[in-house]
Amino acid sequence: MSAVPAATLEHLLAEAVTASQRAYCPHSDFPVGAALLTAEGAVVHGCNVENISYGLTNCAERSALFAAVSQGLLPRSFTAMAIHAPGVPLISPCGACRQVLLELMAPDATIVCSGSEPGRTRTWTLAELLPGAFEDF
Repeated sequence: MSAVPAATLEHLLAEAVTASQRAYCPHSDFPVGAALLTAEGAVVHGCNVENISYGLTNCAERSALFAAVSQGLLPRSFTAMAIHAPGVPLISPCGACRQVLLELMAPDATIVCSGSEPGRTRTWTLAELLPGAFEDF
């Protein structure tokens, strides 16, 4: 299914665990970390950053993507992302993140997720995560 080697996805998941430890989540105590793989093989971290006004909170997935773009990396060139949340058995991206992932990542990008259950992961393509998405590119 994934064009990204299993060893690379495992490394990316470990990076997402590290990113989750940097989350700022004093209101929910629900840390999430993301690790974005660039076409060149670099990894960009993101974590959720909460605000007492929850609508101003930014998810880990979007934090990683926005950080990469702000560093000058080209949208649609990211090949994979790992997402980790230690507070649930298995995490998946929210609807808003799914739409942003689709727009900013490569169309065939791989998304791999994990949670508190050791060894349990789930892997999707962007098309599987968001069928019928808004697309204008």
